[in-house]
Amino acid sequence: MKTIGHFINGEICTNNDRTQAVYNPTTGQAEKEVLLASKELVEQAITYAQAAYPAWRNTPAIKRARVMFRYKELLEKNAEKICQLIGEEHGKIAHDAMGELQRGIENVEYACGAPELLKGEHSKNVGPNIDSWSEFQPLGVVAGITPFNFPAMVPLWMFPMAIVCGNCFILKPSERDPSAALFIADLLKQAGLPDGVMNVVNGDKVAVDTLLSDARIKAVSFVGSTPIAEYIYTQANANGKRVQALGGAKNHAIVMPDADVDNAVNQLLGAAFGSSGERCMALSVVVAVGDAVANLLVEKLATGMSDLKVGAFSDSSNDFGPVITKQHQEKVEGYIESAEKQGATVVVDGRNPKVKGYEDGFYVGGTLLDNVTADMSSYKEEIFGPVLQVIRVKTMQEAMDLIDAHEYGNGTCIFTRDGEAARYFSDHIQVGMVGINVPLPVPVAYHSFGGWKRSLFGDLHAYGPDSVRFYTKRKTITQRWPSAGVREGIEFSMPTMN
Repeated sequence: MKTIGHFINGEICTNNDRTQAVYNPTTGQAEKEVLLASKELVEQAITYAQAAYPAWRNTPAIKRARVMFRYKELLEKNAEKICQLIGEEHGKIAHDAMGELQRGIENVEYACGAPELLKGEHSKNVGPNIDSWSEFQPLGVVAGITPFNFPAMVPLWMFPMAIVCGNCFILKPSERDPSAALFIADLLKQAGLPDGVMNVVNGDKVAVDTLLSDARIKAVSFVGSTPIAEYIYTQANANGKRVQALGGAKNHAIVMPDADVDNAVNQLLGAAFGSSGERCMALSVVVAVGDAVANLLVEKLATGMSDLKVGAFSDSSNDFGPVITKQHQEKVEGYIESAEKQGATVVVDGRNPKVKGYEDGFYVGGTLLDNVTADMSSYKEEIFGPVLQVIRVKTMQEAMDLIDAHEYGNGTCIFTRDGEAARYFSDHIQVGMVGINVPLPVPVAYHSFGGWKRSLFGDLHAYGPDSVRFYTKRKTITQRWPSAGVREGIEFSMPTMN
């Protein structure tokens, strides 16, 4: 069985005792094991990062950016290998894994603009012979804690910008699928990054708590479930760290009576079932305005779902693969069962699908639930699986009130031909990312990603312009060089321009 170690100070490190099995969800078998870092090993990684920081901080931004340019090329050249690792440990179909990686590479492309992004601001003669300017300086050693569902993309949301801003980075990826993170970290070394600037420690709560408590870690980025996001935010914040913690979601799509239903159905199927619904932007609830459009939607969704293929990651004709673990498979199926018991109609039942040759894999087929209500557990909680629920309402305002009442506010969308309705929706809905006839409104790399309410803890969103602000601190310098021979008098009042 292959053992997966850590990447510390430019080398693979395997000096650890505790291990955890890494399953291939396609087969249901434990095919690898990952070493779990001790507190001492995490502290050692931080020590190496801190030692590398002074030289990296003083490296010109253009030279840091050149590393990212080379890194982008290496990611593209090794794309198939990265996607293979994602498939083996996550189960994501090859075409979906390639889409994930491309989204990550786009964040590297944005980081290549560091010389422009870090220029700062300058004002001459803010007072008599007085100039003032702002600089954006790095924080020091920062950390990222990332989830299983995007083992390459979410780390690439974080460390390229953190590093190009002059910081050193400690990544703690998910222990369920760690190999992709280790591989892309090694590519950074090949791109010319000095040892110690980028480190990967695999681990569990021991590693996480060490990162949250160590005073040398200046900022923490996190993506995962809301309970853990809240824990990360509370603990890191209490220890004086800057924190951005992205949590869970319950993403709704309103379908208006005037919508292009055939187009909406195609968009909903991809947004609900892509990556087995294991996306924080997965569209898991359809809010149909009026029974007429609801009946038509359910009929057409059920017809479209009859062609969906669930299976092995290596077969690109499959639409989506397994969920991440046996326990998660049982959890998703439990939500389907609870919805049925609470009065929902199971239109398409994805429990216990038969995948020939992979009978032990962690599969859940596409599931469609109708007549769901807001008091059901399947609606209130994040399922994180290939389950699409339909709620019926009478008006658009009722649909918006339903969305606004939910504790999560990550993403939402509306399907309509009415520009006035779309504009009202986008202006007033209490959700961080909004789509108009776009079911997965994931911002591009030069905007920023983040939800509202209990989908985000912290003030700054992920990647894009907010990442520059998150991974730097502003310093403002004001200077005056008095003319030779001029002695100025004592001033006791607050300086002004009057």
